[in-house]
Amino acid sequence: MTRVIMNGCNGKMGQCITNICKDDPEISIVAGVDVYQGIENDYPVFASIGECDVEADVIIDFSNANAVDELLDYCEVKEMPVVLCTTGLSEEQIARVSQVSQSTAVLKSANMSLGINTLMELLRKAALVFGPAGFDMEIVEKHHNLKVDAPSGTALALADSMNDALENSYTYKYDRSQERVKRDKYEIGIAAVRGGTIVGEHEVIFAGQDEVIEFKHTAYSKAVFAKGAVEAAKFLKGKPAGYYGMADVIAAK
Repeated sequence: MTRVIMNGCNGKMGQCITNICKDDPEISIVAGVDVYQGIENDYPVFASIGECDVEADVIIDFSNANAVDELLDYCEVKEMPVVLCTTGLSEEQIARVSQVSQSTAVLKSANMSLGINTLMELLRKAALVFGPAGFDMEIVEKHHNLKVDAPSGTALALADSMNDALENSYTYKYDRSQERVKRDKYEIGIAAVRGGTIVGEHEVIFAGQDEVIEFKHTAYSKAVFAKGAVEAAKFLKGKPAGYYGMADVIAAK
């Protein structure tokens, strides 16, 4: 049994993870942390991580960037493994994450979906085949109309997975409207669509001479990210200090 402290337990993702854990006999949330106390949970909830005195194996964090500094300090002192799902961290905070990983196990990923992270592995292999063969690589990502950043972090992670496989020889093109030039052979185009309530859709296109290969991932709810975080917590229990990613979780299955 993996005992979890849910940091950000009363947010949408925290509640989604809470519900998933209720139906999973291999994991249990033993405490939560949230400044908002207006939701009743089956576990004690503390206003800050520093107040939490419940024994646990790992922390799942879906809070906000302002709460991450205190969380990292806590994990470093307690040598508590943490699945860090909060986005929008500053460069200083990311550097701090790396520092804390020298004292305890830290798992951080641009996207917690098992599907997206499996797709990254497939794209690495595909890029090694299609890149040298002259195929053009393009990414189209779609999200709801409330998302303020573009392109998505996941789209960039997908592009990075291909570019890394090709020794980072490609540049990224986000906008073609400002210049009238032929497409460069060594670029990866990334386009963003915002509309409605689209949870998340990413399509990767390899376009060659007379043939096109497409990889596509669609998230129909936030539960896919919650499920990935739960699997990551199970994986991280008992792991030695280090910096882990979802690829490690997938490799262990």
